[in-house]
Amino acid sequence: MTGMRAMRASPESVIGGFSIELPSVTRERCTLTTAVPLQLVGISKSFGSVQALRPMTQTIEGGEMLALLGPSGCGKTTTLRIIAGFETPDRGSVVIGTRDVTELPPNKRGLGMVFQSYSLFPHMTVGENVAFGLKMQGVSAAERTTRVREMLALVRLAQHEDRQIHQLSGGQQQRIALARALVTNPSTLLLDEPLGALDKNLRERMQFELREIQQRLGITSILVTHDQEEALTMSHRVAVMSEGQVVQVGRPTDIYERPRNRFVAEFLGTANIVGGTVTGQTSERCWQVALTGEPGASTSVQSDVPLAAGSAILLAVRPERIEIGPVVAGTMRAQVQDVVFRGSYFAYELRAPGQDVPFFVHSQSRKDIPPDGMVGLGWRPDNAIILEDTP
Repeated sequence: MTGMRAMRASPESVIGGFSIELPSVTRERCTLTTAVPLQLVGISKSFGSVQALRPMTQTIEGGEMLALLGPSGCGKTTTLRIIAGFETPDRGSVVIGTRDVTELPPNKRGLGMVFQSYSLFPHMTVGENVAFGLKMQGVSAAERTTRVREMLALVRLAQHEDRQIHQLSGGQQQRIALARALVTNPSTLLLDEPLGALDKNLRERMQFELREIQQRLGITSILVTHDQEEALTMSHRVAVMSEGQVVQVGRPTDIYERPRNRFVAEFLGTANIVGGTVTGQTSERCWQVALTGEPGASTSVQSDVPLAAGSAILLAVRPERIEIGPVVAGTMRAQVQDVVFRGSYFAYELRAPGQDVPFFVHSQSRKDIPPDGMVGLGWRPDNAIILEDTP
């Protein structure tokens, strides 16, 4: 496999397509007593002429879960493979705790990993799957039994130790894969699209279960996903990636409510984008903006930095932050194109004069609007997000 160091492995020690050789350890029990930080220091990676990962420096604090979020080809999987040791960075280093592990093979890094496919051994029972890593480490049979049963209790599958893998549901298999990754007491847990194979309802339940287990153990974790909801639900911080680099990192609420640019605003949920020109300051931290596309329409925005009169800016407004009301002078007008019920809210698609793409509004109640009727759109000044992009 490209970028992976040669290792000897028994036929049993092949997980998820990767040959591994697990180191021997003392037979004394290990526990997760210290949350170990992980540092990426200037790592980068190219494959031929393609730069998959631009120089990245990032610190994952001990005990936190960081989500690497982005579309296919953004560099998140390359980052995870470098951390795991399956790829060697062209430059930079990976530091776990105080150890530089950049040159160490995967089996020497003290990591646990859960793959999207789970990679469970179909010829082994649940208990044997969970005990596999311990057996390769030379842990005694009695100790293996104790630790396996404790781990199965942690993932709420204590009664399934003797079952065959094919007898488990998708969610149960996912928890067994997690138990197998955690039973060796790794310093860091790597989650590679761990819920991608589950249906929507089960995936939502497992998001909360994984989050609860990670927080209970206090293990440093890195989650790779392209699912925005998964990243927001499970992680302490989200690093949004695009074209091989992190474009914004922060708490889920900060990333969602204050995206820096158009890519983050549109990738992390739905955002309505509209341009405008600053016409003047109306109060402290508040400016008036003439909206592009319809003469006379304007809005107010808040900013912690001064906005120069006459400057062009780009605004993002989340659908749930927009109010539908009557058409009045100075407001943005829009024509209702369609409305659908989505369980907890009604989603409106609207067309605004001078805008190239539809606007979307989420409302808790259905409005009494005639087909193709014109409405006014409004929002609070602090709900208009000023983006770094140039209009």
